[in-house]
Amino acid sequence: MKKIALSFILLGSLFVTSCDKGFEELNTNPNSPVVVPAHLLINDVVFSATNSMYSTFVGGDMGECWAQHWSKVQYNDEERYSPRNNVLEVTVWKTLYEDVVAGGKSVEKLAAAEENSSVEGVGLVLQAYGYAVLTDMFGDIPFSEATRADEGIFAPKYDSQQDVYTGILAMLDQANTLFAADNGTIPSTSDILYSGDVSKWRKFANSLKFRCLMRMSGEVNVATQLQELMSRPMFTSNDDEAKLVYLGADPSANPIFETIVFGNRNEFKVNSVLVDMLTDLSDPRLEIYAQPNTDGEYRGKPSGYANVPNDDYDYNNVSPIGTRYLEATAPGYWMSFSELSFLMAEAAQKGYITGDAKTYYEQGITASFEANGLSSADAADYYGQGTVAYSSASGLQQIAEQNWLGLFCQGVEAWTEWRRTGFPVLSPAFESFIPTIPARYTYPGIEQSVNTASYDAAVANQGPNLLTTKVWWMN
Repeated sequence: MKKIALSFILLGSLFVTSCDKGFEELNTNPNSPVVVPAHLLINDVVFSATNSMYSTFVGGDMGECWAQHWSKVQYNDEERYSPRNNVLEVTVWKTLYEDVVAGGKSVEKLAAAEENSSVEGVGLVLQAYGYAVLTDMFGDIPFSEATRADEGIFAPKYDSQQDVYTGILAMLDQANTLFAADNGTIPSTSDILYSGDVSKWRKFANSLKFRCLMRMSGEVNVATQLQELMSRPMFTSNDDEAKLVYLGADPSANPIFETIVFGNRNEFKVNSVLVDMLTDLSDPRLEIYAQPNTDGEYRGKPSGYANVPNDDYDYNNVSPIGTRYLEATAPGYWMSFSELSFLMAEAAQKGYITGDAKTYYEQGITASFEANGLSSADAADYYGQGTVAYSSASGLQQIAEQNWLGLFCQGVEAWTEWRRTGFPVLSPAFESFIPTIPARYTYPGIEQSVNTASYDAAVANQGPNLLTTKVWWMN
């Protein structure tokens, strides 16, 4: 019986071998390209990155709630600093590495082979953005050996955050040079961020570099680099800023709309810290950032509470998020002109760049007002009043607090800038799992099992893998 079975196996092998002759030629579609054009990959990277940052599990629970723009009247473990490991692993770590960083690297490499410097520059900016978000979230991360499985590196080492930043700055400088060469085009349909406008990609690259330099400015003297950037093209209006304008229906709508409106998750509300500050400043953005509660009042909820006292804070008596930010087509920001203006104001106040801090401060407020449908005249009335008028004595706090207000619904960035500046002064959530507002995300559990040696080295260098361990630029 075994001999009969063996005979059938041998006969099958001969059949497969004979049928394999000419198989590749017969089954290759001559009209199907072997290599995908680089520009066709851009939209997927942009969409994936923005969806990750605007997911309510990330930008909401671990961004807006931690920055205390939002609060929740139910299901608030994350607001009390207990994030879900699967969100950290899949929505953040995996998405940013596999979709954004690796995707950007593919764009860069394919474009270089095509000798299209414009698309190559886009690939570098996409990678720089992905790495910047990752290192700001986690601290030390794989960088120099990341996304190199094709070279046999399956357990990449973790680089120090300072080294990661050095690499990011080099990427952005290279992108600026490639964009300046203006060699090659970006088809508008392949670019949902800038519709193929190379000059705006160049402005974004340099504006993003300004942000990165300011983030590390507490640890490294970056004045010379910042001043040099002032001679490069950067954002000059809201028309330049990097933002994805979503479409009007699920699944291509803004994730905040998809969760809160389409998914009917109404537990997301505005925070009392935000409402109180806007009220104290007579800030007209209050009516845009929040909706009245059922009593017709603007009322926020403090962060936290394990069992939210329903008589005090419920679905009806706490203000929902403003309708402008719940629209399906609300933009997802990568970086705004308002934020750049406030960073410039801070740099000028600290003497890193020439220029007038007050002018940049007022420019930032105007940009935020206009982005929210208000006028420049409204902005001038606002920053002309005593409580908002710029004062060099308290300028750094004013700049940081206005930037915090301007970053409403830009969850991760709002939390990150708060970690850097410490303004506004925030208290930890009530009945939180840890005693302080988180300083970072913890590494996903899978890294401890599949990349153990590199993970252990990172923890030895940076500190315990805890939410309370400060990242490099916070020290």
